Amino acid sequence: MRVNGVITTLTQHQSLIDYLRQQNYDLTKIAVERNGEIVPKDLYHSTILGEDDQLEIVHFVGGG
Repeated sequence: MRVNGVITTLTQHQSLIDYLRQQNYDLTKIAVERNGEIVPKDLYHSTILGEDDQLEIVHFVGGG
């Protein structure tokens, strides 16, 4: 799997929500694109990641 351009090895198939939590992402401050499509937050539990997936994870940053 490729995450933000970096190849990452999945040891097992897992849901997107489990992967994000394992990597300590703040779920309230990110958006995820999987294989070119935005994944709605309500689908994080049912989205199962595979070896061929490409994720882009974007952090929201506040400022002014």
